[in-house]
Amino acid sequence: MSSPETMATRWMRFQNRLYARLSQRRKAVRGFVSQPEPRTVGSFARGRQLVAGNLLFAGYLVESQDTGLWEVAAPNAAFDAERHGFAWLDDLAAVGDARARAQAQRWLWGWIEAHGGGRGPGWVPDLTGRRLIRWINHALFLLHGTDAERSGLFFRSLAQQAWFLSKRWNAATPGLPRFEALTGLIHAGLALEGLEKLADPALRALARECDGQIDAQGGLPTRNPEELLEVFTLLSWTAAALHEAARGTPAAHAAAIKRIAPTLRALRHADGGLARFHGGGRGLDGRLDLALAQSGVKPKHPTGLSMGYARLSAGRTSAIVDASPPPGGKASYNAHASTLAFELTSGRRPLIVNCGSGESFGNDWRRAGRATPSHSTLCLDGYSSARLTAPLKGTSQEALVDGPRDVPVELDETEQATRFQGGHDGYARVFGLTHARKLELSFDGRSLQGEDMLLTMDDAARRQFDKAMDASGLAGIGFDIRLHLHPEIDAAVDLGGAAVSMALKSGEIWVFRHDRVGELSLQPSVYLEKGRLKPRATKQIVLSGRAMEYATRIRWTLSKAQDTALAVRDLNRDEPDFD
Repeated sequence: MSSPETMATRWMRFQNRLYARLSQRRKAVRGFVSQPEPRTVGSFARGRQLVAGNLLFAGYLVESQDTGLWEVAAPNAAFDAERHGFAWLDDLAAVGDARARAQAQRWLWGWIEAHGGGRGPGWVPDLTGRRLIRWINHALFLLHGTDAERSGLFFRSLAQQAWFLSKRWNAATPGLPRFEALTGLIHAGLALEGLEKLADPALRALARECDGQIDAQGGLPTRNPEELLEVFTLLSWTAAALHEAARGTPAAHAAAIKRIAPTLRALRHADGGLARFHGGGRGLDGRLDLALAQSGVKPKHPTGLSMGYARLSAGRTSAIVDASPPPGGKASYNAHASTLAFELTSGRRPLIVNCGSGESFGNDWRRAGRATPSHSTLCLDGYSSARLTAPLKGTSQEALVDGPRDVPVELDETEQATRFQGGHDGYARVFGLTHARKLELSFDGRSLQGEDMLLTMDDAARRQFDKAMDASGLAGIGFDIRLHLHPEIDAAVDLGGAAVSMALKSGEIWVFRHDRVGELSLQPSVYLEKGRLKPRATKQIVLSGRAMEYATRIRWTLSKAQDTALAVRDLNRDEPDFD
């Protein structure tokens, strides 16, 4: 017998197909209320690749010089979703020349011919919303030099998709997918003649989503920084469109923008990229800064946690720590076992990273990226601080469960540093040990002092630790403190195993030292980055030892070499590649 989730999914797909077919009865709109202005930020390098016929979607590269975009067989559903969402239009528009326009037009009318009749996987609410935003944003780019017949097909398809969204937006999953669906519907209602009546119900629904999905910290239940940026961008675009239409932004909508902006600033590293946690990447280059600038929300110094993360910042150095339990329930399907992991960036150069989301490289990499050893934190005896369930029936979705429940955190300042102190009980049930971590970033940003402790907090924990010790034959509980390095770091073990020196492309030298409680090694690692064909090889610093007592303490430091200048002119340019 089918599970309730499968039955619900089948019913949702049937409804989507039904309304997609019914949408064909809609007539074309006459045109735009006013000339649309592009708001999206694309990648010039990716645009050039697309012009050349190299289709890089969801980690798959398909060379299609002589084949249309829609004739290519999709290697997986994620590839299909990316091409049907039309976000690639941003990249072609970033190139903006005649060849890029011709490619965009060819693929646009190819979609209308192949899928405009209500067929194909693109007729789901979030992809339809994403597609509508791009078609409206880039309408001038797309319609340049076209005849009346093709222009009519374009406006007819817009009307059909907008009507479909008006009936199906509430079937989108709460969170980013629903924000995308509603934003697309609002843009269509504000921009297209004769569809004005669609905007007001969608605006009210968007306001409700802002109240329900954006918490008091300005965060989302998934705690995914990149997803928060996408939601913030959609809300900012909608507010700008309302302003241009001489309409006010609903109070809940405006309040959500004001809550999210300082949170995103707290999650922004010194190089302008986002912290990579819980399935999120660094974000498209330029999008974060542009969205923050367009929001009009003035910067303010963060106090306490932001969406569950702690920020330490001084000089040209930023460190961001996952300082909360992982997301639960439906929000946990992309969550990582990363409690107390941190990332550190110096100037324009990431130094300490997490491996990242392996979703675009298949399920095995996705699972590996979610495990504690893929994060810059302490891992106990090879265990993750949380567990993955079996996949939901008929899907590849795996929830994250049995994670830390108690994560006490304290942020304060000493005479010389900003200090983070935190702990979690993710290992207590199995080993009786609580992981506590202290990080102190000096006020000049040149040194991060770290201390990791494994503690038994009460009698019950000590009994559990004794059981674990007996099971190990009194050999102790193995631990590894891992600090994953960015692929562009050149690292080597120095001083007979007492230190690791790290050279950044900027010319800075950082040195890792420890108190000799553990054994230091430099081991292979991977950097899982969206938009690449395969994981990038890198290295990780590993400090290994065994917990033999009720309390174990390991101290380490990460600091700039003394002869590294206070300020380095970082003139090396990062050339994008697609390896």
